Amino acid sequence: MATAGKVIKCKAAVAWEPNKPVVIEEIEVAPPQANEVRIKIVATAVCHTDLYHLLESMAIGGFPTVLGHEGAGIVESVGPGVTEFQPGDKVIPVTLSQCRKCRFCQSPRTNQCEVAWTRIRQEIMSSVVSRMTCKGKRVNQFMGTSTFSEYTVVDEIAVAKIDPDAPLDKVCLIGCGVCTGYGAAVNNAKVEPGSSCAVFGLGAVGLATVMGCKAAGAKRIIAVDVNPDKFGKAKVLGATECVNPKDHDKPISEVLAEMTNGGVDFSFECVGNVEVMRSALESCIASWGVSVIVGWTDMYDVAIPPGHLIAGRTWKGTVFGGFKSKDGVAEMVKAYMDKKLNLDELITHNVTLDQINDVIELMRHGKCIRAVMSVSPQ
Repeated sequence: MATAGKVIKCKAAVAWEPNKPVVIEEIEVAPPQANEVRIKIVATAVCHTDLYHLLESMAIGGFPTVLGHEGAGIVESVGPGVTEFQPGDKVIPVTLSQCRKCRFCQSPRTNQCEVAWTRIRQEIMSSVVSRMTCKGKRVNQFMGTSTFSEYTVVDEIAVAKIDPDAPLDKVCLIGCGVCTGYGAAVNNAKVEPGSSCAVFGLGAVGLATVMGCKAAGAKRIIAVDVNPDKFGKAKVLGATECVNPKDHDKPISEVLAEMTNGGVDFSFECVGNVEVMRSALESCIASWGVSVIVGWTDMYDVAIPPGHLIAGRTWKGTVFGGFKSKDGVAEMVKAYMDKKLNLDELITHNVTLDQINDVIELMRHGKCIRAVMSVSPQ
């Protein structure tokens, strides 16, 4: 391409400081260096983790930044040493690397990668290096991706090549939320056919968890949320029952225990709230229940009586739904193309990058599952 090896000036949504509207700016995106890929982002969605960084975590040193980590695009150019990708490939950047060489990548016990967190400074949720500048200032690349930009540069170990026929404005959701929720059920909890499940929180991640429970053969899937407007969507995607904790004068764990003769077999916390994490654990049956923390927060500790676990429950967490990132993304895109995965129901709004602040407000008030933003023409 004519732009290969050159700095690209393009449009991006820059978050200059926490808890303030983002600003559409012209930024400069440097050429990819060794083992890097420069991607033209075609479509991206807003995930709650973007909002968490912008509105809640107040990470010192985490600004200015270009948010976004749930996108899809086309390779514009590659840096020295890159052989897996070439210009024109359709790809999805991911926050969790898969180098395929380290002991973690080669182990079936985990989807983690030893190299992954050498690329990302977790305390500021941004990459160690950045190829983005704006007005002469370095701009952080959020989680090593920064998909709220027409172009971005990503390490090749954090890019997944996908089906060239895949619609980028749909499969971008697979870059985070869908894999995280769906995989929590099928990979981490290993939901069993005929079992009972409770899913706390019906955002995109929770709804993807519902889909995963259904795919695994769960007989009862109880969707839990304080916003009843989400119940219809949950039932379309596989929930058998919906419960609003506000409708009851007792703890939701007691309500679920009464509904299921002692508690569900599997429960999932998809909110990122420590109180809900405990409720989800207490909602699964004491003797063999498995509860998975899917939602993200690092602002508070969670405390439980040891007896909750001594009795036989298992409490675990998930990162990216247990999928080896490159492999898992490609598998999930194929599932969508084979009509085995429903992404369309998760998309409630289609907008442009210029409308990013409107989308943030919709998500803040629970009026949006996923908004897909058109970033660049395909």
